[in-house]
Amino acid sequence: LVLGLVLAYAFAPGHGMNVDVATLDAKSIAGYTDRVGQVTGTVDFLMKLIPTTLVDAFAKGDILQVLIIAILFGSGLSLLGDRGKPLADSLERITEVLFKIIGFIVRLAPLGVLGAVAFTVGKYGVGSLKQLGMLVVLFYAGVAFFVFVVLGGILRLAGFSILKLLAYLREELTVVAGTASSDCVLPQVMRKLERLGIKDSTVGLVIPTGYSFNLDAFSLYLTLATVFIAQATNTDLSFGHLMLILGIALLTSKGAHGVPGSAIVVLAATLSAVPEIPVIGLVLVLSIDWFVGIARALGNLIGNCVATVVIAAWEGDIDRAQAQRVLDGHVTTDTAAILDAPVAAPHST
Repeated sequence: LVLGLVLAYAFAPGHGMNVDVATLDAKSIAGYTDRVGQVTGTVDFLMKLIPTTLVDAFAKGDILQVLIIAILFGSGLSLLGDRGKPLADSLERITEVLFKIIGFIVRLAPLGVLGAVAFTVGKYGVGSLKQLGMLVVLFYAGVAFFVFVVLGGILRLAGFSILKLLAYLREELTVVAGTASSDCVLPQVMRKLERLGIKDSTVGLVIPTGYSFNLDAFSLYLTLATVFIAQATNTDLSFGHLMLILGIALLTSKGAHGVPGSAIVVLAATLSAVPEIPVIGLVLVLSIDWFVGIARALGNLIGNCVATVVIAAWEGDIDRAQAQRVLDGHVTTDTAAILDAPVAAPHST
């Protein structure tokens, strides 16, 4: 989150756009802003996190409320122990079906990207591509810095190489880059980490949890895009506003997931809690969401894999000799066997 703010103020990608908020078409983002409702301040934002009823959040499509219900429901389910296992198994089957449906939708996403980019260029001129292109390049550079310097340094302290880990996960990363979604490779990643010598209990706990709570690249984009919209609309932000953005983003970033398009909804929720920044500014970044979504998905996946390896190393839940053999290429990885192998069930604390 802090890195996103630093990049936004160091390079100011939104300066020069001088967008008049009155000229923006609110209809194009109505589907996103309607989900977060009208928020008058931070307290109101926090109060709106509490759902009215169990099904109300699902009916409105409020991601943050759904996340709170999911946490409470999962906590209660884990306390049931063996009695809750049949329900947990049923939910896992439902999840697999939903992932298949998401896969169908992802294949049509490029058509939406084409229309969004064409609209932005036609509405604001070819010059708008410069600032939007700078935002995309800046975000990719930020993700690369975070992966190779920050995550790479942490992984090195644990005794492993980030380059070797990326090479080991190259097939999954390729799929993620093509779909802009990390959900589609969740089972394969869990199996590969187990093949690396990490205990299945650690993999089953860290990876599913990280998919909702450890979204490194998304967090970077959240603050970067927020300040970009403020700069593009000539909205001045004080130090207090920046602290508010960080605080709100800490909450809203937990409501995102590896599904393309979810970032826009969460960004809308973040902007709605900062009245000074016009929520309608989402129109400006809507056209590039697919492009930045690729880096978001890659960064999130890499961050979760690194977290799993590091936590396993700290807890002594990894066979270091096995891991080094696999990462060095001395153990042949049979992709077909990995796909056919059973995946560890998510564990609860």
